[in-house]
Amino acid sequence: MYLNSPITQFEGFSLTTESNGEEVGTDRDSIELPQLTRTSLPLSNGDGGMYLAQRTNSLAIQKSEELQKTLMSHRHERHLVILQDFPDPDALSCAWAYQLIAQQYDIKCEIIYAGTLSHQENIALVKLTTLPAQRWTMQTLKSKDLSFYQGFVLIDNQGTTSGLITAVQQAGLPLVVLVDHHSLQGELKAEFVDVRPYVRATATIFTQYLQAGLLTLDSSISQHIKCATALMHGLRSDTNRLMQAQEEDFMAAAFLSKFYDAQLLNAILQANRSKRVMDVIERSLKNRIVQNNFSIAGVGYLRYDDRDAIPQAADFLVTEENVHTAVVYGIVHDEDDELEVVIGSLRTTKLTLDPDEFIKEAFGQDSTGRFFGGGRTGAGGFEIPMGFLSGSNENSAYAKMKWEVFDSQIKQKLLKLVSPKDNPIQS
Repeated sequence: MYLNSPITQFEGFSLTTESNGEEVGTDRDSIELPQLTRTSLPLSNGDGGMYLAQRTNSLAIQKSEELQKTLMSHRHERHLVILQDFPDPDALSCAWAYQLIAQQYDIKCEIIYAGTLSHQENIALVKLTTLPAQRWTMQTLKSKDLSFYQGFVLIDNQGTTSGLITAVQQAGLPLVVLVDHHSLQGELKAEFVDVRPYVRATATIFTQYLQAGLLTLDSSISQHIKCATALMHGLRSDTNRLMQAQEEDFMAAAFLSKFYDAQLLNAILQANRSKRVMDVIERSLKNRIVQNNFSIAGVGYLRYDDRDAIPQAADFLVTEENVHTAVVYGIVHDEDDELEVVIGSLRTTKLTLDPDEFIKEAFGQDSTGRFFGGGRTGAGGFEIPMGFLSGSNENSAYAKMKWEVFDSQIKQKLLKLVSPKDNPIQS
């Protein structure tokens, strides 16, 4: 697992950084640039932790300086900040932080995603903080002139979970910035790359940028308070309420604690589950099979807007006694776009199980070499397009037969790993 070798994992990844060949530093008088500091990141005093903390702080400042140079070379431009189709709090908060940082260089950013917000906490986060994220469907793309933008940015993803990537690449937009904490999904070329698979949350990386001086948070500015609150929520979410947090995550949380609004965060966390989400959780309980401490449940068909009920059902199933890993999946359909895709989520409390490796081994790759899923510490997900078999669900007999086939195939692939000696298909 990458958790045991953080430095080598980062130094060995195959993403490449390209220089745009422009001289940086001209026309500096037109914009007041933030001054980076080398003393704002605290060092660890723990036994054996000093060297790693120094390396971490040195890397954070190095990356902050590289990002500043990249932003300086793109002043006065317009960029698209692309999130995964179903963005989580980590992605949403970091995109907002990036937008605020880029504003200092007169770079106008639009935060976009192709899917939907269906998790009640994500809806509350965007609504209560007025977080400036926009949904761009395929229909929206048809009405957009992408030549209006000079580049795009990937935050908390590497392009494999967004339906917008193909369109921006076909429009010839260059990838300017890529910041993520997930395991490597493929080779991408960007002017600035900061991918750290050993970091628990992308919010930790962006908080380190703030600590290094890329943006000076001001408690008197409402937007800064709300963004700090969003970052705290993103950090808390991706570290399982800080229970899986490492030292640098706690350091980031300590920094954000000086700016975030605790009452606002509590209001976000108190958002109620919808009845449809509760119905999906009930379905997962009825349909689950438990084998070798794995709980596996198919929940049938879901509306596109209810997609986030699947990870919430997985969160619930993994709390069952004698279960360390839960996998929940269903067929998600969008009637407007006639889209169907198998979507699944994995949650685990087993320290020796790497969700990224497990999902990639279970479901493999498509014809282009793109993995159907991946993960991070304690969680993962997968998406399998149904292609030619999409639609025709008005025929109930056909819809039932189609679900049974996909349900059996997914169980077979999962149980080959869970119980390789047993008959994988069970009714």
